[in-house]
Amino acid sequence: MSLDGAYLSSIRREISFLESGRIDKINQPSKEELIISMRAKSGNHKLLLSASPDSARVLITENAPENPKSPPMFCMLLRKHLGGGKLLSIRQDGLERVLFFDFESMNELGDMVKLTLAAEIMGKYSNVILIGENGKVIDSIKRVDMNVSEKRLVLPGVRYQMPPREDDRLNIDNFTTSDLSKKLTETGGETSRALIKIFEGVCPLLAREWVYAATGVNGIKVAELTASHIDRLCKIIVEFSANLNAGKTCPTVIIEKNALKDFTITDVFEYENIYEKRNFSGELAACRCLDYFYREKDISTRLHQRAGDLQKLLSNRIERITGRITAQKLELEKASERFAIKTMGDLLSANLYRIKDGADSFSCENFYDENLPIVKIPLDRQLSPAKNAQKYFHEYKKAEMREKILTEQIKKGGDELSYIESVIDLLSRAKTDSEIEELRTELAAEGFIKQNVNPKKRVKKLLPPIIFHAPDGTEILVGRNNSQNDYITKNAEKTDIWLHTKNIPGSHLIVKTEGKEPSEETLRYAARLAAAHSKARTSSQVPVDIVEVRYVKKPAGSKPGMVIFTHNQTVYVKPLELE
Repeated sequence: MSLDGAYLSSIRREISFLESGRIDKINQPSKEELIISMRAKSGNHKLLLSASPDSARVLITENAPENPKSPPMFCMLLRKHLGGGKLLSIRQDGLERVLFFDFESMNELGDMVKLTLAAEIMGKYSNVILIGENGKVIDSIKRVDMNVSEKRLVLPGVRYQMPPREDDRLNIDNFTTSDLSKKLTETGGETSRALIKIFEGVCPLLAREWVYAATGVNGIKVAELTASHIDRLCKIIVEFSANLNAGKTCPTVIIEKNALKDFTITDVFEYENIYEKRNFSGELAACRCLDYFYREKDISTRLHQRAGDLQKLLSNRIERITGRITAQKLELEKASERFAIKTMGDLLSANLYRIKDGADSFSCENFYDENLPIVKIPLDRQLSPAKNAQKYFHEYKKAEMREKILTEQIKKGGDELSYIESVIDLLSRAKTDSEIEELRTELAAEGFIKQNVNPKKRVKKLLPPIIFHAPDGTEILVGRNNSQNDYITKNAEKTDIWLHTKNIPGSHLIVKTEGKEPSEETLRYAARLAAAHSKARTSSQVPVDIVEVRYVKKPAGSKPGMVIFTHNQTVYVKPLELE
């Protein structure tokens, strides 16, 4: 896990200003999360302690979740024992993934007692435990009995024990090159994995970064290391340790295709030009980095769950439409043979006097071909020569009509595919529940899904378009969904500028010109913004069409967001990086 002992050490250092502060409130917004509101000299702060298996963490947060109507039992117990208590110290044993918060509070008899709240950040074994003066567990956010673990119980009345620890691990604050070399030889295997086993409090991403900085190679094995590699590796770890103790860190989030991938306490160069990254600096950098990572992860997960049924429905719809279009195109190829059918009808009509009644075929020169090849035309014995010719003309008319219908159906299917792809793109960029609900309403209006609407329920006010401002202050509107795309385009002035990625699903953009000629800088900024609000937002070069609104038209009966335009110019830009 990325929240290793080194990162936790940085968190401890950042939040140490809370020492001597007092508890104002204690809330438990979810089963495995606590929010302790603290009053310190610098003001009020919210300390989040999470024991969630996939997001265990400790940090100061500005994004506290909503609290339940009735507090859980563990929350009530903490309020009873720690309410109004004073934080004496925040401790960490080496780089173990455990922070101890020592509080001084008043018990029921009016005596001052020292209690400790242990936040164990151990993946699926994470926990928050309240420990009494006698070293025994008062209670925990997760109780661990014999059914869960036979080695370490966490139950009321049981003496608190630290999580199991490997004593032979090296400390990054105190080791030598020979110590490291010996341990590497004993451990073997891939170097970064060996470092995780050798040092306490090191996550895989941090270990890989050390190895890459020392060798310039990803995935190098211990057996491939030279003496200079090991010497360089030792210096890098010592330098990291010194910076960590001095608070000179660079918390970093790794981003892969707009999705948060990982984080660590140091800057990362291993994935240069492969993944994007976001560095944090200044006050509470480690807390802000962690808060940003898990907040965005939580939003992404929650929205993915909310939009999951729509994604599945639309994906199935795309599969069906694609299959139907493929079959229609094959049928269209057959229908395109109608000219050969008409030719046979013409040849029969021109040679009626030569055809014998009851013949099953007729051969003649094809006068439509300059080489006059002989063609053999199948006949129906039961029909006269004239009626045989009429039969071919009738089949030609049917094929002609079929080709027209198939062409229309293929175009209609293509338009539907384009619309669905645009909705999928918008779903992937939706950041709020309201945006997803508006897309759901739009799909219901188009007949893709059924939506039960209570007539007595008030209609929610639609979200406004997203507003950006170019460097010179020019206002730019961005549609959140296809219906809004239509709205901002329809209500724009004729002299405003309309932008959209070329043949790529994305939002409509309107540059409000107020009748003036926009600058090249503004248009380029808007084009980069259009690229960022499209399916191609992770590409390096994206084509964007730019045209005055007067040349943008919406065909009658077309899907939401579908328009046609002329007089456009196309520019290639790099998508703007959005927060």
